[in-house]
Amino acid sequence: MEVLKLDTTDNKILAELDKNCRIPNSVLAKKVNKSREAVKYRIQQLQNKGVIQKFITSINPNKLGYYMFKVYLKLENIPKEREKFFDELRANKDIYWMGISDGAFDCVFAILSKEITGYYERINLLLSKWEHLIISKVLGTMVDTRQYNKKFFTNDKDGSYVIFGGEVVRNEIDELDSKIMNILANNARIPLTQLARQVHSTIEIVRGRIKKLEKKGIILNYRIAVDFNRLGLEFFKAIIYFRTLSPGDEKALFEWMRTNPYSLYYIRSLAPWEVEFEFAVESYQHFNRIINDLRGSFPNVIRNYEHLIMIYETWMPAYTKMIEPSIKNRISSS
Repeated sequence: MEVLKLDTTDNKILAELDKNCRIPNSVLAKKVNKSREAVKYRIQQLQNKGVIQKFITSINPNKLGYYMFKVYLKLENIPKEREKFFDELRANKDIYWMGISDGAFDCVFAILSKEITGYYERINLLLSKWEHLIISKVLGTMVDTRQYNKKFFTNDKDGSYVIFGGEVVRNEIDELDSKIMNILANNARIPLTQLARQVHSTIEIVRGRIKKLEKKGIILNYRIAVDFNRLGLEFFKAIIYFRTLSPGDEKALFEWMRTNPYSLYYIRSLAPWEVEFEFAVESYQHFNRIINDLRGSFPNVIRNYEHLIMIYETWMPAYTKMIEPSIKNRISSS
């Protein structure tokens, strides 16, 4: 795939859209010192060229009553069986996210469940069915995840973030909330007037609903999904094992990741390891330099690490299931 060379203006536009893709063109134009028409044209070109894949809304499943469980698998080299397994995962209504990788594991996926016992039964059933394919498995639980804005567009070190996960809260949503989030999930830049028409409500009501969803922490932010390959970047995950971690050490790690231009996610887990760091980098050599800097900066904290290069990832059926209305709130209300 051809790598695209973007100019400074394109990179600034992408950086601003990743901070808040609902930003009006008029405001964005002032930030990048271009006309509104020029900004609109450039965004359309970035979409046409496949750099911008989607305008997405980050929704926190924990604020809708879900726990997120992670599954890491090493698989036998049986190509046809692997593809059948991946196809089954893609159709599984409980799976929130799935990635295919090279490195320490061949497949990683996340399952949403409101009940721990329900998750236990479903994951045992799934893995038992495919025991002939699975060499080894690790099961974990996500504690929380810091999602950083994509700083690599402008080599920015002053990063911002939102936090997925955390305390599980069973906020209830009705049909109107569900309709709004279903549209915003993969079309976060839709104008408010158009969104109101599509959900058969008024602009004022829809605006109010969105603000409530944001205030409750259900909607976290609005950003862009990009094709890393078109930008000449690769997606690496580092699995980090700690020796020890004081509150001061953790604060310093948070800051190190926040200010690293290539960081994407800081994931805290209940697993054999403590955290996972994810980066968008130019090459394995680039990734290795970042990890060596990390290890050098925290020699008394980091014991060991493993890595994955993510070849493919996708959001799964549970993402849509998650934002279905609560059973007792099936009737739309204002």
